Amino acid sequence: MVQHRVVGMDPYIEAQRWRGFHANMIVAIQEALMPQLLPKYAVDIEERVYIEEESNGTQYRQLLYPDVAVEAVQANAPYPGGGATVTTEPAMLTVPILAEHRERFLQIYTLSERQLVTVIELLSPTNKRPNSLGRAEYLDRRQQLYRAGVNLVEIDLLLQGERLPTQEPLPEGDYYVFVARSHRLPKVEVYYWKLGQPLPQIPVPLLRDDPDAWLNLQEIYEQVYARVRYDLQLDFSQPLR
Repeated sequence: MVQHRVVGMDPYIEAQRWRGFHANMIVAIQEALMPQLLPKYAVDIEERVYIEEESNGTQYRQLLYPDVAVEAVQANAPYPGGGATVTTEPAMLTVPILAEHRERFLQIYTLSERQLVTVIELLSPTNKRPNSLGRAEYLDRRQQLYRAGVNLVEIDLLLQGERLPTQEPLPEGDYYVFVARSHRLPKVEVYYWKLGQPLPQIPVPLLRDDPDAWLNLQEIYEQVYARVRYDLQLDFSQPLR
């Protein structure tokens, strides 16, 4: 067995086990926040679904299975209806394949009036794929939350893909967290760190008069890593990409 130990985020997760890791991190973040939020707030897991047409050369492709079973027929077998057999060479064309993408995120809201206060996003590869529908829809949703006066925390634990846009160049890093407080927009707090460094502790803003909740990302990540036993699941002999 290949011995492998890395400080901070393990990049092999991104290459091999991202979908399950994303789901586990979302649940772990919810568990870490709830004791800090009650009794005024609660945090819930939500999911958005969109359909994207896949084409040749697209990195992420989902195979869809038909609902109709077709029997295999020998190529030169006569047509069951009888009569003369007409054989033609088919034209090989390409049909669009529609892939369904599901993305989980967290919403913090007040228990009294069910007011949406903060959204927490753990970015997925589809959010960062250049010129894709997933990225366009994500950036549009980002603007909608800004206009609605909702705080937004975006956690980017992916090395690959296009970074979230800012007017100024991002500081040099491999991983980022964007904390947008609705009353400070268009200014946002950007936390950044390098591969091999521990994940930071980050604030989660609530209503303006209330103190922030806090997430110790390194602690949450280590709990998930140990609970799911990524040290046994990941194949460290494989190239990252």
